[in-house]
Amino acid sequence: MKNLVLLSVGVVLGLVGAHLLNSTPRGRRFFGELDGGLDHFRAAVVDGYRSRDAELRGSEPGDAGTGDPEPRPGGTTSAS
Repeated sequence: MKNLVLLSVGVVLGLVGAHLLNSTPRGRRFFGELDGGLDHFRAAVVDGYRSRDAELRGSEPGDAGTGDPEPRPGGTTSAS
């Protein structure tokens, strides 16, 4: 129970601190840069996922998700 209270206090203090930091121009700039970095990271993860998915499906990255998967030997298809 003590750990749950400490976790809750930490979350509340973190939110209050982020709100106070965001109320300054320097804080807004910091959060803007952080958001841009996270967007870049997210885009890289999505691109990597789509490339690997297309590689596993045996198609080009631009073709991922279009049409049915190609049948595999023995009459089975790949399941995702």
